[in-house]
Amino acid sequence: MGVITLENEFAVAVAPAKLFKAYCLEIDTLLPKILPEHIKSSEIIEGNGGPGTIRKITFAEGKDLSYAKQKIEAIDKENLTYSFSLIEANVWKDAVEKVTYEHKFVPTPEGGSICKRTSTYYIKGDAEINKDQIKDVYGKKTAGLFKAVEAYFLANPDA
Repeated sequence: MGVITLENEFAVAVAPAKLFKAYCLEIDTLLPKILPEHIKSSEIIEGNGGPGTIRKITFAEGKDLSYAKQKIEAIDKENLTYSFSLIEANVWKDAVEKVTYEHKFVPTPEGGSICKRTSTYYIKGDAEINKDQIKDVYGKKTAGLFKAVEAYFLANPDA
């Protein structure tokens, strides 16, 4: 099994605690509200929201990815860190065992945040995936997600 590790940073004009709460703790209610054209629903299907919890995200029809299941690995509210593994999805079934995402939310001098993310792809056997595609396509999608969250909070500062 091969392993591919990528690191990204996403700048967001939202305070770290608020971004952490939205992205890590209130994802099931906020993301379908913020991105209804992309996310149909997000729900906990097993667990209580802490480590070990399984979440299913169902995407809007017509997307390459129709669903994804995530397992929460760790949540640290004090240090604003969060990690989860993508354990099932309708893409890369034959090539990827799982993908683990580790997030750290840190403040910027301007009052916003930097989300530092490490993504680790665990490749099945001798399967191959395109590292550049992961970096370009999925990095851009995550950046777009954070920009949508940012726009929501800028438009709704009391949310």
